[in-house]
Amino acid sequence: MRELLAKGHIVRVLARTPEKLRDFPWADQIEVAHGDATDPDAVARALEGMDVAYYLMHSLQEGPRLEQAETSMARTFATAAKGSGIRRIVYLGGLAPEIPTDEMSPHMRSRVNVGRILRDSGVPTIEFRAAVIIGSGSASFEMLRYLTERLPAMVTPRWVRTKTQPIAIRDVLRYLVLAADLPPEVNRAFDLGGPEVLTYQQMMQRYAAVAGLTPRIILPINMLSPQLSSHWVGLVTPVPRAIARPLVRSLKHPAVCHEHDIAQWIPDPPDGLLTFDQAVEFALTRIREANVATRWTGASTPGAPSEPLPGDPEWAGGSLHTDVRTVDTFASPEQLWTAVECIGGENGWYSSSMLWEARGLIDRAVGGVGLRRGRRDPHTLMVGEVVDFWRVEERIPPRLLRLRAEMKMPGRAWLEFTVEAREGGGSRLIQRAVYWPRGIAGHAYWWSVAPFHAFVFPPMARHIVERAESLARVPGPAGVSDTIEA
Repeated sequence: MRELLAKGHIVRVLARTPEKLRDFPWADQIEVAHGDATDPDAVARALEGMDVAYYLMHSLQEGPRLEQAETSMARTFATAAKGSGIRRIVYLGGLAPEIPTDEMSPHMRSRVNVGRILRDSGVPTIEFRAAVIIGSGSASFEMLRYLTERLPAMVTPRWVRTKTQPIAIRDVLRYLVLAADLPPEVNRAFDLGGPEVLTYQQMMQRYAAVAGLTPRIILPINMLSPQLSSHWVGLVTPVPRAIARPLVRSLKHPAVCHEHDIAQWIPDPPDGLLTFDQAVEFALTRIREANVATRWTGASTPGAPSEPLPGDPEWAGGSLHTDVRTVDTFASPEQLWTAVECIGGENGWYSSSMLWEARGLIDRAVGGVGLRRGRRDPHTLMVGEVVDFWRVEERIPPRLLRLRAEMKMPGRAWLEFTVEAREGGGSRLIQRAVYWPRGIAGHAYWWSVAPFHAFVFPPMARHIVERAESLARVPGPAGVSDTIEA
């Protein structure tokens, strides 16, 4: 969406639930047509007055009616596109193996049939066929991510040795956007793939290297069927089995490009298509738009994990552990901000000083900096400066303070304070600790220290508010609510 808007296009989106789009940074720059893709009238209204239609609808659900549902939806779209005067359809499908269609998985066979229906619509159609797309939110990539991060050693199904040609989501988006301007005589399918052909096993090892994990021990065996494999994937990862099963069935066959004809119309970028390692690096450090820099994974966070976007499935984005505390107070946002900005150094951490000192000693014992660095000024902070074993990553007074941990641990951690004005007066403190584990040791670390969080984070939030209220010089209660996610 962002790429189309950047090209100056007017964009309209057909959405069954428009509310799901409201948190995207581009939500106020698009038109939203409310309707279902199975409703011919809704599809026709959405396409009216448009020049190019992108068909990006897929179903990964199981069941005998999968192909029937996708075929019906594609025919509805094709008929509406022809009737509305659309000059170009662009469809993103799957890279199918060179085997008879009756030997394909239902999931892959349906992708092929949808492409044929759209190309036969009478509207010039570009069908892009891609295998594994490397990017946060892609089901194949998320399955790769979770298997690699959670299992230092694994006995795997034989499909991990199947060859595939992954492609970075950045390159896929580039093809999709530029396809809108192809001449009308181009009406065909194109294979899309990156510069490397890899097995799933090789991709897991390469992912581990980019993510800073130890090499994985992978022992493929031939006994696990697709049915058992989907159960195994569902057990190890949060990817639903209903999604994992059709993916696993498709992974039985090689998914390698048979041609690169698209380069005749859309040449490769000057630096070439992204390699697998580059694509993973982009996926793990996805740069955010400036207007969401108040989130902890803002653009100033090199190497931070990629937080799912509002439209990503709930199981996307990798494993994150969070501890969130919310406190309301009658103190003003400015008074609350003053209390927040005093944290650390000689002022202390507002809670459990013994536990903080113990953590500092442990950090020094393993070669870290501990609490000895203190802070430059007792009252104000600047982006980039240290606060004990934290560093100020973002400071937007009187609204946001985000600290990045520099202590030794098997993962990365942030501590974020957000100050909000309350309707009717007063303010609200949202205190959030976020931990991104690295491998199984990272998860073990989180659960080993989690019991101590009850003695650290709730008192910290309360005492920050108490400090703000003392600045206000007016007594009063504060309500507290806690949310812990793991």
